[in-house]
Amino acid sequence: MKIRNNVALSDSGFLFNPSSGDSYSLNETGLFIVHCLQNNKSEDEIIKEVTKEYMIEKGSFEKDFYDFKKLMESFNLID
Repeated sequence: MKIRNNVALSDSGFLFNPSSGDSYSLNETGLFIVHCLQNNKSEDEIIKEVTKEYMIEKGSFEKDFYDFKKLMESFNLID
């Protein structure tokens, strides 16, 4: 899973897809995940880093992570 090269991201979490003209606003956790994607982290690495950073249980986060991933795929933001 990798963020598409043409997708622009601001430091504040504003995500822009120039292919579609759509823009999105990420919360702090979404921004953290996108930064992990930009650094070529695997899904397992992302889950591990987020659960550590935000001190949440793996089981609690995994469903949200996979839902977020599906949204990113449906908006053509990741490969």
